[in-house]
Amino acid sequence: MTAKDANLYDALEKIFHEPNRLAIMSHLCAADGGVPFNEIKDACSLTDGNLNRHLKVLEDAGAVLIRKSFVDGKPRTTVSISRSGLDRFSEYLSALSGVIRQASRSIAAEKRKEATVPAGQIVTA
Repeated sequence: MTAKDANLYDALEKIFHEPNRLAIMSHLCAADGGVPFNEIKDACSLTDGNLNRHLKVLEDAGAVLIRKSFVDGKPRTTVSISRSGLDRFSEYLSALSGVIRQASRSIAAEKRKEATVPAGQIVTA
């Protein structure tokens, strides 16, 4: 692993790397003005409690903004991505793309190596 590779891994913020938070952030990126709690819950197939827990982590990290209001006398929670959350998530996605490209190249190189080994011959590392 080179220093450049290590930098890619360092940029994989653990806050976003958890699958449910990755789904939440991805859903929020596509929305203008925020997304109602129930829409996120349905889109990401989460329970109320699970979504609340993930939103709390993201809010504490400054990645999302949570607004509570009343609409027609009913409470409504709306979640939006913060400016810094959007910037950090964008950096995370770029790093993840780099890691995936690197892994794909490594897999392709291994397959090419295997293809050059005569049938029946065992290769040791």
